Amino acid sequence: MESKIEVLSTIKIQNSPDLYKIVDSLNRTLKDQELMFGLALDQNDQNKAVFTIYRT
Repeated sequence: MESKIEVLSTIKIQNSPDLYKIVDSLNRTLKDQELMFGLALDQNDQNKAVFTIYRT
């Protein structure tokens, strides 16, 4: 069995201390829909976060 993860969308947004709570809630709520959400700091600008939506 091969598991393929597809990137559906990526966007840079203003970083906020509570962003991880939104991503966590989305992951818990929509995992049955074969969706996964990621959040990372932008390597070039620590004031920006990179939000990514994946299909699993």
